[in-house]
Amino acid sequence: MTYSIGIDFGTGSGRVFLVNTENGEIVAQYIKNYTHGTIEGNLNGRKIPQNFSLQNANDYMEVIELGVPAILAESQVNVEEVVGMGIDFTSSTVIFVDENMEPMHNKPHFHDNPHAYVKLWKHHGAQEEADALLNTALEEKNRWLGYYGFNVSSEWMIPKIMEVHHKAPEVMAETAYIMEAGDWIVNRLTDKNVRSNCGLGFKAFWEASTGFHYDLFDKVNSDLSEIVRNKLDAPIVNIGESVGQVSATMAEQLGLSPETQVSPFIIDAHASLLGIGAEKDKEMTMVMGTSTCHLMLNKAQHKVPGISGSVKGAIIPDLYAYEAGQSAVGDLFEYVAKQAPYDYVQAAESRGISIFDLLNEKAGKLYPGESGLIALDWHNGNRSVLSDSNLKGSLFGMTLQTKHEEIYRAYIEATAFGTKMIMQQYQGWQMDVENVFACGGIPKKNGLLMEIYANVLNKQVTIIDSEYAPAIGAAILGAICGKAHPDFNTAIAAMKEPVLYQVTPDPEQVAIYKKLFSAYKELHDLHGYKKARIMRNVSALM
Repeated sequence: MTYSIGIDFGTGSGRVFLVNTENGEIVAQYIKNYTHGTIEGNLNGRKIPQNFSLQNANDYMEVIELGVPAILAESQVNVEEVVGMGIDFTSSTVIFVDENMEPMHNKPHFHDNPHAYVKLWKHHGAQEEADALLNTALEEKNRWLGYYGFNVSSEWMIPKIMEVHHKAPEVMAETAYIMEAGDWIVNRLTDKNVRSNCGLGFKAFWEASTGFHYDLFDKVNSDLSEIVRNKLDAPIVNIGESVGQVSATMAEQLGLSPETQVSPFIIDAHASLLGIGAEKDKEMTMVMGTSTCHLMLNKAQHKVPGISGSVKGAIIPDLYAYEAGQSAVGDLFEYVAKQAPYDYVQAAESRGISIFDLLNEKAGKLYPGESGLIALDWHNGNRSVLSDSNLKGSLFGMTLQTKHEEIYRAYIEATAFGTKMIMQQYQGWQMDVENVFACGGIPKKNGLLMEIYANVLNKQVTIIDSEYAPAIGAAILGAICGKAHPDFNTAIAAMKEPVLYQVTPDPEQVAIYKKLFSAYKELHDLHGYKKARIMRNVSALM
């Protein structure tokens, strides 16, 4: 009997899972909310820009230092049988550290400097830098930009590095290394300064065949190439390989065997494909949480406008992994729920149910199009296919009779329409979508949501019985690098999560949603392309 550990770092919490490598059984688990949470609005009592989303890296190590001993104590397994560890992390979540791998925000003189803190994936403070990168790449006719969807997002690593260089040169001057937070965790576990091909390939303009695109960096900023060479570049370890053994110090601290192997980090949503067994092409997987990632695998590399990138071997060796996404999904639903009228909250409390249960119950009685509402789901900008973090959410068709459940349903439908925009983009660029998978806590709990998605997409949707597919995917990588399984196919077949249920489209509702989607697309194109300056100009007033 052997075991592997999967550690999943999400937006708000970290999760440590001990998994049986023979059958994927979760033997023990530990979940911890980050002590400092997400730092938005103010830092240490001082106001910071609205588009900043920061975190404290010490919270990540707390998850490991408390979680690994906890699952070992709970399970009482022989630590010699724990053969590997895998790490997944939100991305691009960027950390700046000194020569000892100590986060810059731990230095007393940087305690109140927001640029010394971890820049979370949804940090949008680097839009000017992203625009400069994009415009320069277009001017230079960098054709490789097509592999990044012909766009540059402020959520990616290089714009965030440029932001610190421009806005906090004092932090950059003392920074020895810059990396994805997932790479930092792996480095802390192994004492090896390495990088994952997954993180760099999707978020840092790096390709296995050519390395970093210094041709772009040299043109956009005279210092950028030197920063990348000296602070970011490091030996690359590919997904499926082992970084090496956990260090003797960490093994003793965590209670692990020093023989335990550590996998390179993988992006959290990407790990889900391993966890649910969606390892073939022509399968689109929706990893649904705070945001949604829409992932596909393909044997060839296509230049698909509006996606977030395509990288060979970033999930499955020899297949290209493609990523697109929506920046606000779960947190959008939470936002709407928090605006519920007081009498709705009272009604839910009197029945002993959540406000979500009440809204789903009321919204489920509505028919598509009944409310006359259409929303644009851009409350955290648009990641795909518009790639514009300055866009804002909108709600059209309100009257004095509009009910809150109608608003709630309109936002659910808007996220489904946004997903259809992404699916059609894949399909329009030589990538067929035959099967659609959904995983995460939201699809597992919300049947109405999945019913709407199936009818909007006009596809059967398979919902996986797991809220923690990324952690299982990370554990699968731990099992592979720990030699519990000889290859990906064997490991995935043994350890993947089961199917919970499937939703089949209803032809009558499909026909209605086809008309509603046409209206959504018209609003999408008007405010995202033709008249996008309206939202940008309003944002500029802030």
